[in-house]
Amino acid sequence: MSSRKSVTKWTCEDVGVWLQNNGFQEYKDLFCVSHKIDGPALLYITEEDLKNPPLNLTVLGDVKRLTIGITVLRNQTQGYLKHSLGAQAHGNQGLYDVVERSPSAKSSRHRRTSRVSQNCNGHHSPRRKQLHMDVVRPPVQPTFEPEIHKTVISYIYVTIVLFLTAFVMVEVHDRVPDSDKYPPLPDIILDNLPYMPWAFMASELCGVILAIILLAVIIFHKHKFIVLRRLFAILGTVFLLRCVTMFMTSLSVPDHRLGCAGKMYGDWNIKLWRALEIFSGFGMTLTGVRTCGDYMFSGHTIVITTLNHFITEYTPRNFHLLHTLSWILNIFGTFFVLAAHEHYSIDVIIAFYITSRLFLYYHTLANTRAVRHSDDRTKVWFPMFAYFESNIDGVVPNEFCWPFPVPGSLEDFLPSYDKDD
Repeated sequence: MSSRKSVTKWTCEDVGVWLQNNGFQEYKDLFCVSHKIDGPALLYITEEDLKNPPLNLTVLGDVKRLTIGITVLRNQTQGYLKHSLGAQAHGNQGLYDVVERSPSAKSSRHRRTSRVSQNCNGHHSPRRKQLHMDVVRPPVQPTFEPEIHKTVISYIYVTIVLFLTAFVMVEVHDRVPDSDKYPPLPDIILDNLPYMPWAFMASELCGVILAIILLAVIIFHKHKFIVLRRLFAILGTVFLLRCVTMFMTSLSVPDHRLGCAGKMYGDWNIKLWRALEIFSGFGMTLTGVRTCGDYMFSGHTIVITTLNHFITEYTPRNFHLLHTLSWILNIFGTFFVLAAHEHYSIDVIIAFYITSRLFLYYHTLANTRAVRHSDDRTKVWFPMFAYFESNIDGVVPNEFCWPFPVPGSLEDFLPSYDKDD
């Protein structure tokens, strides 16, 4: 096959040579013998054609690399595509626009993948076979800069909010309604669910397990600073809302057996030290912290639900076992909050709803570039979001990497695979 021969004039044998030269010799018979694919037919093959019958390619990495290779061939045959597709081209850009609008090009840009064969500095393992693309480069993929300074700002934000929440907990403890004068409110679930004094610690244990899993995900995630920034922003915003509502309204104690009663802490120094104690212990009974009166939607449900959503969002879609475990811990964690009678049912329902909705709204807006950059209302209503996401160009891919340098002699022992998200 001559290197100057136009793809539009390729025979089935030429297609076979191209496949073999690019490392796809195992598909040579499938393409050239079984389906008689010549040059013009090859140009119109899309990613969906590769994955679906009759070709039925099952190796995702080969599907992606073949899609890129075919896109390169399209770029090399501008005149043919402009004539056959009727594209209204402007110079050399016309065909590129056709390729950009094709389903395979869009799929290549927006489908999220998981890669474990590269280091965090972006260097791929030399074991990966590359296509010959010395003529035309494929469309440039979006980059996701870590912007560590923004992550630091989001950390400062969530730290301030959590300390403020701890201080408000001290304030509302002073205003806990007298249980004799204000008995527990009727609650259809708590009235029929036996009191389990150990359940609150079990709920916190579910949260600890989820936190450990998410920590491992973040450590190995290539875009860890973006994930952390979003985690801090969402947690800080939900807890700020809880802080305001908790300060405005004091509910009666859900159960007499909790032993919760109003307590006067005295001057500001004592209150600040108590707030620092709650803040440093994460407000958890596992760390010896016991709070009282903070019944305006459940903080434990906020944390557990947020951890679950981040685990399922920032791990590959085919990690079914991990996602199932994460949701089980989320469900049981919220159930144990109710079993301990630490919150009313409405507290748990509202906490789950607000947290999950904010997570979905944040990520939907972040993933929709056209809305995010064309609507100035996001800068008015969500100024922190507009700042944090200003340079994020599309869906953050789930790319995983080793967070430490790997000697070249050990690269062969590292896992190397591409998985559809």
